[in-house]
Amino acid sequence: MDSQPMGKSSLIHAHPIFEMTTQPFSTSDNDPRLLEALRILNQISLAINRIGSQDSSQNALSLQLIVESAIRVVPGSSAVIYTYDQSLGQFEKEMRVSAQPDERTPVSIPTHADDEPRPNGIGIRAIQNRHSRFSYEEADLDVHPYHAALGVKAVACFPLIVAEQVVGVLYIYLYEERQFSPLEQLMLDNFVNQAAMAIYHTRRLAGIQRDLLRKEEELNQLRRAGLLISSRLRLEETLDSILQLALEITNAQYGIFRLLDKNGEFLVTRAVSGLMLERPLVEKLPLDGNSVMAHVARTREPLLISDLRQEPWKDIYYPLDSKIEMRSELAVPLINASGRLEGVLNLESPKLGAFSESDNHSLQSLATYAITAIQEVRLLDALQEAAQLLISQPTQKVLDRLCVMANDLLNTSVSAIWLKNESSELQLIASDGAKQKIESFSEMKKQNNALILPLGEEAGALGMFGVFNPTTSEERSVKSEWDKKVLACLANYAALSVQNKSSQETLRRTQEQHWTAETFAAVGDISANLLHNMNNKVGAIPVRVQAIQDKYAQTLEADAYLSNTLAEIEHSAMEAMQIVQENLSHLRPIRMEKVNIAVCMKDAIHATQIPADVKIEINSLNDLPMVTAGKQSLTFVFRNLIENAIAAMKGNGSIIIQGLYTTKWVEVSLTDSGPGIAPEYHNQIFELNFSRTGSHPGKLGFGLWWVKTLMTRLGGSVHVESDGEHGTTFRLRLPIVERV
Repeated sequence: MDSQPMGKSSLIHAHPIFEMTTQPFSTSDNDPRLLEALRILNQISLAINRIGSQDSSQNALSLQLIVESAIRVVPGSSAVIYTYDQSLGQFEKEMRVSAQPDERTPVSIPTHADDEPRPNGIGIRAIQNRHSRFSYEEADLDVHPYHAALGVKAVACFPLIVAEQVVGVLYIYLYEERQFSPLEQLMLDNFVNQAAMAIYHTRRLAGIQRDLLRKEEELNQLRRAGLLISSRLRLEETLDSILQLALEITNAQYGIFRLLDKNGEFLVTRAVSGLMLERPLVEKLPLDGNSVMAHVARTREPLLISDLRQEPWKDIYYPLDSKIEMRSELAVPLINASGRLEGVLNLESPKLGAFSESDNHSLQSLATYAITAIQEVRLLDALQEAAQLLISQPTQKVLDRLCVMANDLLNTSVSAIWLKNESSELQLIASDGAKQKIESFSEMKKQNNALILPLGEEAGALGMFGVFNPTTSEERSVKSEWDKKVLACLANYAALSVQNKSSQETLRRTQEQHWTAETFAAVGDISANLLHNMNNKVGAIPVRVQAIQDKYAQTLEADAYLSNTLAEIEHSAMEAMQIVQENLSHLRPIRMEKVNIAVCMKDAIHATQIPADVKIEINSLNDLPMVTAGKQSLTFVFRNLIENAIAAMKGNGSIIIQGLYTTKWVEVSLTDSGPGIAPEYHNQIFELNFSRTGSHPGKLGFGLWWVKTLMTRLGGSVHVESDGEHGTTFRLRLPIVERV
């Protein structure tokens, strides 16, 4: 009989690599025969040990050596080995190894064998019984027609079993009318064990090799995933890339990405792919709902379903598309570095059992790798937006948006930014969180599940940035290094925005002071010339009146009307000269000196006509340090503010004057009980000749323009605070000179 190929190559006729006995054994059971059998077994063991080396033919040669040894152990026989796939319950036709009888046996073996095991033949019986079978012991079994035609009188079949697994069968065909001797059966049993080990060992090595190749391919795909994912700039593009790669790795046909929404209530579709599928039947699934993806999200464990028609999956499966029937599904949760659930990656197929455990592991690896990319893309998008806001939006809008970003990136419910005021107290500036808002910083610090970082360097921090979830669940904690890095980035942007605002305000004040100084330098020259001319013209009026009074004294005594008229003209002229002189003096350069604020306020109150129904309360002015200012100018500022407060209250109400100071500034606040000033007018009231007599009766206009102008010239500032309904507060600040 011609030798058949091992595997898909060809029937093996390779030259023997082991030296063998050329003479068959004697049928007598003597010791030399046993020794020769042991020598052959040793050769077979050596061949098996070489399986897995670079010579891929070692397994085939081992099996060839076994069948050739078998026919020497059993004179007048031929041998065939067929491998068997127990998982499929089938013989592997291409995996056949045979040995022809020696030259003394009068048998002519055809070139091509046609002895495929029969469905109910001796090979199947040996496999089913897991024991050797002999044709002469089976009354209902005849020899295979192919071998019967060659003169075979009897056949023995030995199952090749390793670790309870049948890997093949060994057929021994006798051309003599006799039975197998006990010694032949014993030696064949040893050959059977060796053949089983050779096949089993080869399969295991082949499986390991396939696994290594598959793992190498998976690693290559993951490396490609890294390059692919990192090249995307937008989250949607990243998710699409991840999904396409997942479909490619698992050979799936349909896939969907659903991410958890901000409130942790729904799994919302962010990417979907499939044949003739544009969008899923339902865009979002409730986390507490009846669906496979919700089940995976809640259990936080991957799920491989081979048949969606089985219990319990058929009751909770929600169709991806009503027109497509899915039979298998693979879903893995997306859990980030802090252990929080981000969403679920789900693959489906209309094929039964489309996904393997290997696909499951591959998808989990991809999900673990991808979650970092998702976080990085989100952070990159947020930082790009923050950078654009810094150069285009006011500070308050930037801080408000940063709070929203923090909640979105960290999956938190509440975020807030506090800035230090002049008293180094933390004041809430911006926040986000519709369900719960924390006003005080101390309240935020009490939260167990809060993350708080400084704005800028901790030693000189401008404020604090905090986020938290109103829950003790570890799934939504904000304590990981990634959370800290994200919040640190946002805190730095918040610090930049605050510093930018401070720099702009400083620049604006400096420019305003410079422009004011230049303006008043020019106006000062004009005022001096104007005052000189007025003195020449108006100053002549009192002189002329006095001359008339001296020359016509008797006439004036006789005419009281004329006398009073001249006296009034003289008084008006003198008063006009004084008023012009006082007002124009503010246009001249201010002589800066050390000024006591309490004294200036006292002079201002004394120079103002205070109605009887207006009460003025003064607090802490005597404790204020000295400031550098012009005494006359500062008194004029206080007087204007008091007069405006009286006008706003229509002569009936209270004015509270309060003083405080820091290491750099002295602040004087003046609060009235009037109707207030609407916020939209806070910047306009300091403009020249502004008046809103309809909404805010009183003299608001030239006086407040003077207040801001003089405070700017003094190196200070003035701000207004009012809600438009409950009074108005003006805050004046001047730099400290020294402590009293």
